[in-house]
Amino acid sequence: MSFFNSMNINASGLTAQRLRMDIISQNIANINTTRTENGQPYRRKTVLFEERSNSASFNSILKNSMDQFNGSGVRVSRIAEDNSDFKMVYDPEHPDADENGYVRMPNVNIIEEMVNMISANRSYEANVTAMNTNKNMALKALEIGR
Repeated sequence: MSFFNSMNINASGLTAQRLRMDIISQNIANINTTRTENGQPYRRKTVLFEERSNSASFNSILKNSMDQFNGSGVRVSRIAEDNSDFKMVYDPEHPDADENGYVRMPNVNIIEEMVNMISANRSYEANVTAMNTNKNMALKALEIGR
């Protein structure tokens, strides 16, 4: 794996985790949004990742040993909405309450979102650490050449 290839892999991970943190922040910010532009409560969003495709076929990857395999990084395949049911909260004073006094609230769970934020933050930090390690190895290689 070349130096620049490893930096590209780390950069793709940083970009993907940054977008994941942005979507999680959006979920947290809309935890009490009962009416969006379509008239429904806010739906929780999740980020789905996939490996960036490289030119190698699956068969050729299996034939090669892992030390010869060059990864290609990660990319966001799509941002999906969580189709789980909305939470029903009894609040007859709320302007969006139905005739029984219940309000449909977003399907966002703050604890789950905070756990996901911590996970995304740790993944981001791991990519930064890997990028710094690659940079330090390149600097050491340059020092050897002196």
